[in-house]
Amino acid sequence: MTIESSEIEKIKREFPPFSLSRLLKTVFQPEPGEKICILIDFADPHEIEGFRFLENSGYEVQIRAHKHFFQGLKNGVLGELQLQGGDIFAYQSTGGSNLDLPDLAITPDGREISLEKDVYSKYDIVLCISTDSATAPLTAHAKKVGFRGATLHGINDIILSSGLAVDYEQVSKEAEKMRRGMTRADRVIINFEMGEQSCQLTLELDKQEAQKSHGLCRGKAADVANLPAGEIYYVPKSAQGDFPLQYDDGSIGRMEVNDGRIQKAVLLIGHQETIDQHNAKLESDPVTGEIGELGFGTQVLPPSGKDIQDEKILGTLHVATGRSDHLGGHLTPDLFQEKMNATHDDILFSPTKTPSINVPKAVMIKDGEEKVLIENYQPVYMRTLLDS
Repeated sequence: MTIESSEIEKIKREFPPFSLSRLLKTVFQPEPGEKICILIDFADPHEIEGFRFLENSGYEVQIRAHKHFFQGLKNGVLGELQLQGGDIFAYQSTGGSNLDLPDLAITPDGREISLEKDVYSKYDIVLCISTDSATAPLTAHAKKVGFRGATLHGINDIILSSGLAVDYEQVSKEAEKMRRGMTRADRVIINFEMGEQSCQLTLELDKQEAQKSHGLCRGKAADVANLPAGEIYYVPKSAQGDFPLQYDDGSIGRMEVNDGRIQKAVLLIGHQETIDQHNAKLESDPVTGEIGELGFGTQVLPPSGKDIQDEKILGTLHVATGRSDHLGGHLTPDLFQEKMNATHDDILFSPTKTPSINVPKAVMIKDGEEKVLIENYQPVYMRTLLDS
């Protein structure tokens, strides 16, 4: 997605300017003396030495992390919030969503350090601004060691000007309204349409408590916020039916789901080779097809071209496959046959990400009543809850 400068200017008029101080105060309510650091990633983490990556146009996410977060901390925010640290470290990119992070990290002066020994146990607040999401591994380390953190992968100018500029007190309040109205549901049934093709996926929720990603990560409880935040989500107990999946190369397959997992992919549009590769992965490592999340966006935001924000937009929904331990699910990395398969992959359905796939209805069944959550990517019952 190409971001036009005129589009950025329009968004800036609709949202308050990005403020690192406001974001940190709202999300963490840090206490004086707490120590904060930033993690970024590269294929070669030595790119951080002498900040030489700043001369490379291929590191847009890392350059924004340096400009808006590292320099922001050093140029006043540390003092304003009475924080310590403000250090930045680089690790080797994992190559996949929510894969475990390597332990080795590099400092700007070229020293090798251990994330386990020198970062997780030494800092109170850890900001991970990376290429791929690190929410699952960072959450696991936070609960083990006791820090708080936030993951902000793939940030671009639209995200900085909107999703990271909002008032997360208000985001949290609105998410809680929707969480209360959607909690303890029996199941959700999602209908999909793509031309003459139609699919229906039923996700069994078993009256579980709905959870919210609302952006607040306060107090002493170890936790990691995923920013931009703003969604209601569940870890389905099971699932059956089928749904379309749009692959990175534009191919679309129909996922046949039973017993909570994708059992087989069938080509609808595109390249059979793409489908064959997916089926080979499902056969060799079946848990890669497990449905580990059902999520609904709760915020009114502009599309950014990045799933990290676009899945938080009210009217969108996503299902995810793979790792689910960071959401309260059972699927941990050790249950995968291959280490590189232990990802958590969101499959977003939205009018901008999947324009050829419509969601005519997503219906929640709760206590024998049906509530239409979303219709044609427009919030229905969710809007009612928001306006209540």
